[in-house]
Amino acid sequence: MKWIRMFALVLSVAVLCMLATPRAVADDWNNRTTVTFSAPVEVPGVGAQVLPAGTYLFKLMDSPSDRNIVQIFNEDGTHLYTTILAIPNYRLRATDKTVMTFRERAEGQPEALRAWFYPGAKWGQEFVYNKTRALELAKITNEPVLATPAEAPVESLKTAPVEAVDPKGEPVQLAQVVEAPPAMPAPVVATEPMVEKTAVILAEPISTDTLPATGGLLPLIFIMGLFSIFAGLSAGFGLKLVYHMRGMNPRV
Repeated sequence: MKWIRMFALVLSVAVLCMLATPRAVADDWNNRTTVTFSAPVEVPGVGAQVLPAGTYLFKLMDSPSDRNIVQIFNEDGTHLYTTILAIPNYRLRATDKTVMTFRERAEGQPEALRAWFYPGAKWGQEFVYNKTRALELAKITNEPVLATPAEAPVESLKTAPVEAVDPKGEPVQLAQVVEAPPAMPAPVVATEPMVEKTAVILAEPISTDTLPATGGLLPLIFIMGLFSIFAGLSAGFGLKLVYHMRGMNPRV
């Protein structure tokens, strides 16, 4: 039926996508890159040598926290030429293409490979030369070069010491060779807004049991007498006013 054929087609496409995904992820994880050199290139590491012009495969062997191990193969990945110790280097702007940097050499001498940046990444690999060769390159280029003890075995690259040497053979700070990432701005810490606080004092109610004592009943009797007199006078004045309004002669 038509819907059965359609279902089979969708299922086949899904299976193909599932099979292709791990390869793409692996390539991003190990930065697998094919590079073509138009001239001979000197490469460091265990098995250091000068590679003739041609196409080569670069990839990361693994990625510890503070350094990386880079391997260079022939184009189809069947022959390993060298394994290189590298430490992370930072660039301010990423590009969409592979970038290889080299150290200047005398005319007629192969350029020495310095760093490798994977497309779209700001972090790259700054290659480390054995100390003897690093000193020679530092004198030629008149700038510091990353160095490590000569001929370190592959299994020791993860823990091999790394330093930078200047043209005089003196150690210098690694920051003179590799670029540190830009400092992140200090986080803004939210503080509690200032709130004006008003103290409220609640007065305790006064109990009638605690009223101050008066001078006995005499003042109260005096006040009541005055009120009675005032009431009587007011009543008499009111009667006279009523009689006057009616034309009557009030009897006093």
